[in-house]
Amino acid sequence: MGLIGILLLVVFVLVSILLVLMVLVQNEDGDSLGGIFAGGSGSAFGSRSGNVLTKTTYVLGTLFLLSSFGLALINRTPGDTGVEAAAKKLEAGSSAEWWNQEAPASAPETAPVTEIPADAPAAPAN
Repeated sequence: MGLIGILLLVVFVLVSILLVLMVLVQNEDGDSLGGIFAGGSGSAFGSRSGNVLTKTTYVLGTLFLLSSFGLALINRTPGDTGVEAAAKKLEAGSSAEWWNQEAPASAPETAPVTEIPADAPAAPAN
């Protein structure tokens, strides 16, 4: 993974923790990130001014997305050909469908029959 991957992973973890804490610290009065679409202001999408907490949340959210894309780019498999090629490879490996295969011979064909003892009382008829 290399030094860049380790640094990016550390940044990702720190940004994730800070982002969770920032969202938890914000109040629910409508001027926070959660109040953008349901805000109490007269504008259609809430107040655009924002305070320090909302602006910090925007920055941390952007850093979170960039670091997650960076980690995905660094940790990808070099020989990855895609989902379609993997499905074709799996399909070529199996000659028969699993639902058409015969059941194993050790499985019982019918449920076992339980016998009622002769001295057992009969159920009362109503």
